[in-house]
Amino acid sequence: MTVSQALIEFLAHQYTVDGDVRERTIVGTFGIFGHGNVAGIGQALKQLSVEDPTLMPYHQARNEQGMVHESIAYSRMTRRRSTFACAASVGPGATNMLTGAAVATTNRLPVLLLPSDTFATRVSDPVLQQLELPHDASMSVNDAFKPLSRFFDRVNRPEQLFSAALGALRVLTDPVETGAVTISLPEDVQAELVEVPMEFLADREWHIRRPRPDRGIIAEVARAISRAQRPMIVAGGGVIYSDASAALREFAGATGIPVGMSQAGVGSLSWDHPQNLGSVGATGTTAANRAAAQADLIIGIGTRYSDFTAASRTAFQHPDVRFININIASFDAFKHGSALPVVADARESLLELAQALGGFHVSADFESDYTREKASWDAAVDESFVDRRLSLPSQAEIIGAVQQASDPRDVVVCAAGSLPGDLHKLWRVRDDLGYHVEYAFSCMGYEIAGGIGVARADTTRDSIVMVGDGSYLMMHSEIVSAVAEGIKFIIVLIQNHGYASIGHLSEDVGSQRYGTLYRYQDKAGNNFEQGEILPIDLAANAASYGLDVISIEPSPNAIADLSAAMRTAKASTRATMIHINNDPRLYAPDGEGWWDVPVAAVSTLPSTQRARTAYLAQQSRQRPLLGHGALERNN
Repeated sequence: MTVSQALIEFLAHQYTVDGDVRERTIVGTFGIFGHGNVAGIGQALKQLSVEDPTLMPYHQARNEQGMVHESIAYSRMTRRRSTFACAASVGPGATNMLTGAAVATTNRLPVLLLPSDTFATRVSDPVLQQLELPHDASMSVNDAFKPLSRFFDRVNRPEQLFSAALGALRVLTDPVETGAVTISLPEDVQAELVEVPMEFLADREWHIRRPRPDRGIIAEVARAISRAQRPMIVAGGGVIYSDASAALREFAGATGIPVGMSQAGVGSLSWDHPQNLGSVGATGTTAANRAAAQADLIIGIGTRYSDFTAASRTAFQHPDVRFININIASFDAFKHGSALPVVADARESLLELAQALGGFHVSADFESDYTREKASWDAAVDESFVDRRLSLPSQAEIIGAVQQASDPRDVVVCAAGSLPGDLHKLWRVRDDLGYHVEYAFSCMGYEIAGGIGVARADTTRDSIVMVGDGSYLMMHSEIVSAVAEGIKFIIVLIQNHGYASIGHLSEDVGSQRYGTLYRYQDKAGNNFEQGEILPIDLAANAASYGLDVISIEPSPNAIADLSAAMRTAKASTRATMIHINNDPRLYAPDGEGWWDVPVAAVSTLPSTQRARTAYLAQQSRQRPLLGHGALERNN
């Protein structure tokens, strides 16, 4: 076989086993072909499509970054059990995948990248699209994948394929190490002959590890919780990937410990669960943030404590706050000077901890306090969803209308801009996989490709992409892929005529929305602030790709029209875009969180001077969050 033929057939026989679930590890291959891979990976896929079309499904993509985003979204929906291989040509085709690699690794989601590389023999050196570095002849653009990948190998000789392929699958299916996995394939080696042992092509199973906590540590954790006055759980994405939502629901209900959720952890509990206080941190709810500020014990489960989750280290204000971190990765379990790092699976840990705590329950006063705060926040969300019959409605009203038209198992998809913050606070999730916001890398352009990946993963749910015009303009070409394959998903495009999120942040730091508005350039003033709004017609753009498009015209009926459009889109079997304009200066309810974005120390602008004063006041609340090295023990 050729190296490419052997690799593609090998990938078709890999299976992930997670308890009673057995799924294909690589469910298909995305590919954009160029001179670097058309005779290698491209030929191998063509040959299999003739010999056995079901063995390795092939999917077209329009942008190499987009196909990686689709794969990442798919893997999240399958709780990291399955993903795609992404094949790209030499040079720019390969480097287009770098952003996707960073998204995958930052989010700890598996994807297999197969960038082509220049000739291993150097017989045609330098080839088209080759980067030449006089000081290092061995380096190519594919070396840029090394810091972004959890595993990297370059197959310079055919015989190296076997160890490279096995190493790649080991990392793809490892819940601690997973992320972007890269096998760099020189274009000549892809087409070379290799003798392939039959066992290399046989079905192979990769079992996901679910390690239980170390002996004795659960008893210490239970003792610490039983002594806490105001304990609180921070649920992260690990709860979702471990399929631990049911265990968390039972644990929180039995103990009365309230739960706040990171972006990746939304869905850990249904929004109306009595112990679910909603999002915590910079984009958190008042209920969760007030509980976090007073908590004397934080129990982190599957969270990496990003600056948004910890509100840039201002969320946890109790002078003696301690941290118990349950995480399968020791890197995360030891964060914030955790007094008791539990390096174990989230579900297994919760099940053992529930048994160890027995009849423990938080005090009635504490439960009454957070229940009251939850009710207050829920009322604030209800009020923000009320249709005020504005020609340009608020983003909160739009979210409310989409929420009310969605079904419990539908999935909302987002990544960047002002929408992730508003969705984190406002979206009332009713299913553990119903909230899909990529916020570890918050990659503009992820949304549409990610929404298609969600739709591929589960056709029994509607994938609802909520995206602003800023992110839409970054990458919308994968719409063509969805149309080509008849994939149904819904895009709700909110037209802000600029970057709404950074515009708001720009005001906060005293920069007056500079460079964030879509206007004709004022050359004399060196800005884009005074000119007329650009005549951008994104509805027409989407229609030109073959989408069904419903345009909501600015009027007092805009929200009612949006609700009707959602019903139409959900009833359709085709992909649909709903286009609506909004007023980006109408903000969602404030959750009392803070995010550290430094403000210029000196400025001639009064707006920046005021912002600096406000910044220093907030910065004074930051804490090192080193926790306590030890908890009290019984003698």
